[in-house]
Amino acid sequence: MPSLDDHRRRAQKRKPRELPREKPTRAEREKKPSLRIPGPRGWLGRARGEASVIDPVEEWRGTTVQVCGLHPFSIGTGTPMIGVPMGLQLFTGATVCADPVSWFQDADLISNPSMFVLGLPGLGKSTYTRRTAAGLAGLGTLPLVLGDLKPDYVDMIKALGGQVITLGRGRGNLNILDPGEAYEAAERLRAAGKEKERIQVLADAHGRRHTMVSALLTILRKEPPTDREESIIDRALRVLDEHHEGVPVLGDLLRVIQEAPQEIRDVALDRGNDERYKAITENLEASLISLTTGGRLGETFAHPTTVAMQRDRPVVYDVSSIDDSDTDLQAAILLACWSAGFGTVNVANALADAGLEPRRHYFVILDELWRALRAGRGMVDRVDALTRLNRQRGVGLAMISHTMSDLLALPSEEDRMKARGFVERAGMVVCGGLPNAEMGMLTSAVPLSRAEQELLTSWQDPGTWDTGPGSEPPGRGKFLIKVGGHPGLPIKVELVEAERAINDTNKLWHATTAFPEPDESNPMIGLEDAEHTAHEFAVETDGAALIEDAGAA
Repeated sequence: MPSLDDHRRRAQKRKPRELPREKPTRAEREKKPSLRIPGPRGWLGRARGEASVIDPVEEWRGTTVQVCGLHPFSIGTGTPMIGVPMGLQLFTGATVCADPVSWFQDADLISNPSMFVLGLPGLGKSTYTRRTAAGLAGLGTLPLVLGDLKPDYVDMIKALGGQVITLGRGRGNLNILDPGEAYEAAERLRAAGKEKERIQVLADAHGRRHTMVSALLTILRKEPPTDREESIIDRALRVLDEHHEGVPVLGDLLRVIQEAPQEIRDVALDRGNDERYKAITENLEASLISLTTGGRLGETFAHPTTVAMQRDRPVVYDVSSIDDSDTDLQAAILLACWSAGFGTVNVANALADAGLEPRRHYFVILDELWRALRAGRGMVDRVDALTRLNRQRGVGLAMISHTMSDLLALPSEEDRMKARGFVERAGMVVCGGLPNAEMGMLTSAVPLSRAEQELLTSWQDPGTWDTGPGSEPPGRGKFLIKVGGHPGLPIKVELVEAERAINDTNKLWHATTAFPEPDESNPMIGLEDAEHTAHEFAVETDGAALIEDAGAA
């Protein structure tokens, strides 16, 4: 058994029992504050100021010179910074840079340097495209507006120091048989020993002229020419190239067909019978006579080109004088402008490939695309051929229409599928306000989430009933940029002061009634405006005086 001494030693080793500590007083608590910090919504709990809604933090962007002293408050952004500054992201306020040329060439974000712009009228499609074109011009890409129907781009091209070519009945002519600068480029290539490139330039010019003659016949007849007529046109153009001095016109083409040289008779399969040849070419002759003597399409394409297009500066074809009811002439002129524009681009590329000129990139704008597609059978194929090779031709492309219904309102299912392919093949699709009925057709070509669809439909609502500033439609200037299946970028295009003059498409509505200067014979002439005149008339005359004057008269 342990002894008494052992118990004593064990008791000495034990720790003394600690008494319970008293609660800290209020003064002690205030002296040592708690280390707890509020969460992102503030102090949680009842009567503690918790925030139910948190506004997003505004983001600003600047150069390193401007924001070098703001460390550590600068952060990276999630929006693209390569290309033309298009506007601010709607939800974060960050700057969004986007254009089809820069995203294809520099950022490698898209595989095709093209964009398709959709949106209801009056919401800013042309403004968006003008911003893109002006920005690309500053980056070294030349804008080509191949057919301005309103006009929406004339002021911009003038401001950029470009070339304005006016076409229309009695206002200017565009000879579809004019090879443009192809012959001059072919001679330069011959002198440089580039025989292969010379042959390619001439072959392209021949094919372009052949395509345009067939396109005009399609618009005129509402159906494409027959295979035999296509062969006759092809052979007649070759006869003109070999034997005609100078630049031929449609009248020369008609004359060659009427003269019936053996080369043309061979492809016409007349079997050596003059009567059979006349019967075969009768419809073709009748159509060409209509094109050369002022038929439904006038004489716009029957005379030498008034102003030749230049390849080293921005260009716009102003065709705004053509009335909207003249749909056939509008479609024909649009196609002729597109053909001339792409022909000029091909010449520039051939000379650049041969090292005879610097490489130039172009941004081609095809506005009011739906007008050309509805002109007649076969038009979709011809537009499709123009739009498929833009990447190989070194051009960016912008196609503009109102809705998907415009593209899908074609008579045949084959044409509708090809027209939908314009949207599917576009590198980027830019959508403004659209009605809810469009969502089904649009999502068949472009993947859109439910939130993105609701956003687009909310932008198509009209403005408020209040008049004056601030009553513009909620969707004006707002667009959703879509690339494949990626989430769209919603932006708001804000115009800078230098852009306002060239973006005013309602100039005709700003004019007030003009009054001549006052003179001694009529001192009442010269009031400031019509509103002042109406006010003075209401104050200084009454109904009795008017009745008395009327009775005296």
